[in-house]
Amino acid sequence: MGDTQGKIMDLIFGRWRSQTLYAGVKLGIFDSLQNNSKKATVIAEDLGLDPKLTYRLLRALGSLELLDESTDQTFSLTEAGQFLRTDHPESLRGITLLEEGPHHYALWKHLPAMVQDGKQNAFVREFGCSAFEYAAQDTTYAEVFDGAMSSFSMIQSAWVLDALQAYDFSQIAHICDVGGGHGHLLCSFLAKYPHLRGTVLERESAIADYTKLWATKLGVGERCQYLAGDMFKAVPSADAYIMKMILHDWNNEECVQILDYQRKAATSGSRVFIAEHIIPGPNTPHFAKLFDIHMMCWGTGQERTQEEYKDLLERAGWKYMKTWFPSSGLIAVVEGLKV
Repeated sequence: MGDTQGKIMDLIFGRWRSQTLYAGVKLGIFDSLQNNSKKATVIAEDLGLDPKLTYRLLRALGSLELLDESTDQTFSLTEAGQFLRTDHPESLRGITLLEEGPHHYALWKHLPAMVQDGKQNAFVREFGCSAFEYAAQDTTYAEVFDGAMSSFSMIQSAWVLDALQAYDFSQIAHICDVGGGHGHLLCSFLAKYPHLRGTVLERESAIADYTKLWATKLGVGERCQYLAGDMFKAVPSADAYIMKMILHDWNNEECVQILDYQRKAATSGSRVFIAEHIIPGPNTPHFAKLFDIHMMCWGTGQERTQEEYKDLLERAGWKYMKTWFPSSGLIAVVEGLKV
């Protein structure tokens, strides 16, 4: 088989890999191992699994370089496998359970039909309502979704801080994280810049559990408040607004509405920071181009180019200033100024 055929074969059977990974995470194999080596039979007994089929799954996870297998069927975590533990500080367990779980898996079969008829949002086709509406009525999906956002948020926060490493925050006193979830990004900023105070604006259901919020965990509780609200109705006044992976959830008209509410509430000279995957030019492979297809399936939104974010800012009355790129990572930050 030639290199080109091999590449195509890898694409065809890519779901085998991700579903094998999902099974390992779902069954608790990575948490079972943690920093210990165990025989396949012991893992199966600990997790209440069939020993023969467990070994075959473990062997496949080893082939994916997530586990190390010795000659006596003893397994241990590789460096990559460590990231699938629940307790890892940069765990990817939550995003695995969401993206390869039954709800999101079901969306992809609608892709050809959407492209044919020009109507995106496979979530509505599959479940009869938007993902946000579904999460409000299905606690299982809501828990998996929130867990995934928290799982990925810590990595994304590091990318955003990296992108804005050289930014001068001395003229900003109050920053509002719109749709900020449990507040990891905002609290990371407050921890780095002691003069800042902040507000997390989020759905009431997302911030109801105090134990999940990051302000106290990161030692910035006195400078951080959590505010229940709807970014389509009102936002608090602030010197700066930041949104991480928010605008890609919505279509252009919805994005302009979100940005317009922030501009109207903003103090004079305020900034807005849009942290998103930025689509590069033609023939440049990039995760954002694939993420864009996921957004086509999941809702009304999309990934965008730098020029498209500039256009959204200007339509909402902001002045585009600059796009800040990190030294590593996948997220860039588009900056706008209230004029």
